[in-house]
Amino acid sequence: MTKTSSSGPLAGIKVLELGTLIAGPFCSRMLAEFGADVIKIESPDGGDPIRQWRVLKDGTSLWWSVQARNKKSLTLNLKDPRGQQIAKKLALEADIIIENYRPGVLEKWSLGYEQLKAENPATIMVRLSGFGQTGPLKDQPGFGAIGESMGGMRYVSGFPDRPPLRIGISIGDSVAALHGVIGAMMALRHRDATGGRWNGKSGAECVAGQGQMIDVALYEAVFNMMESLVPEYDYAGVVRERTGGALPGIVPSNTYTTGDGENIVIAGNGDAIFKRLMLAMGRDDLANDAQLARNDGRVPRTAEIDGAIQAWCATQTIDSAMAILQAADVPAGKIYSVRDMMNDPQFLARKMFEQHTFADGTPIKLPAITPKLSETPGETKWLGPALGEHTDDVLKTLGYDDAGIAELRRDGVV
Repeated sequence: MTKTSSSGPLAGIKVLELGTLIAGPFCSRMLAEFGADVIKIESPDGGDPIRQWRVLKDGTSLWWSVQARNKKSLTLNLKDPRGQQIAKKLALEADIIIENYRPGVLEKWSLGYEQLKAENPATIMVRLSGFGQTGPLKDQPGFGAIGESMGGMRYVSGFPDRPPLRIGISIGDSVAALHGVIGAMMALRHRDATGGRWNGKSGAECVAGQGQMIDVALYEAVFNMMESLVPEYDYAGVVRERTGGALPGIVPSNTYTTGDGENIVIAGNGDAIFKRLMLAMGRDDLANDAQLARNDGRVPRTAEIDGAIQAWCATQTIDSAMAILQAADVPAGKIYSVRDMMNDPQFLARKMFEQHTFADGTPIKLPAITPKLSETPGETKWLGPALGEHTDDVLKTLGYDDAGIAELRRDGVV
């Protein structure tokens, strides 16, 4: 059931989402989870394609229930001038506009940043695209997979004797979305510090803070996560390569296999932690080896150290290894599947799953909202809406009556 009450740290903030699939919608999803009033514009012809992705219930993706929670769905044909006019009205009223079309598309519809800024100086627009709004590749299509590849993530993922691997989720899109959220919050802070929300007037009567465009390129968002990649190459000519489960240059940190065939990640790379790990394994010789007391001494002997840890793990079950390492205060963890997560005491204690119900009464669990705010936590007010579920309500706020809405629907505008 839809909760109409507005709460959360972003209550009162209006967001217009002009996007599909992952990056743009994930960005606005996080704002919606913390109280923003998000209106998502969808094509009347099927809506956001993610509605049909992966596992479906009654023809709609289970992913949709998460990706679009707390959003209002407005169907609108943006190729029709009347649809563009409606979108423009909503955009001028919005505090934040989030879009992930190819550069130039919104400008064709008179919805570009500069076009809106000319009427509303406080316009904040988050633009997520494959390659950004400038540069020789700006007009090329660029999904998250391309961003992961060009941004450096794919090159370092996998084993050195095999082709690069992809992570099993759309990490490039999600990382870009998080950059969009951060940029939007900084821009909102700046707008409020320079005068605040636009009062809808022009000329001498215009009161508005300074808006801005947040230009997020997927490949740059991934590139921003690549740690010391650039200075290591620039200074030392080092190209970081694929190293499987190991963390190169930080020893030991790797994935090992226990005697019962389970995988365990052990991060014993802190100097004091390394000594505790070796003592817990019964390797006092390595624990007391002066050369291994610091990371720079351990790096040349990485293979020896990893071999010793693997040999010890082979004598343990996953449970016995975890018990010994936890008792020794050594960071270690099983590699969880979703089945492991949903039965894990830590996940359960932190209330990382929410129980909800579809309209037909079917129960469904969703991931809980993060981050956890002590005073103004996020909230799931309703699951992803039906296509166009809020069309009439939104249009009525713009002054359309029932007859006008019926005409738009008859003409395929909504």
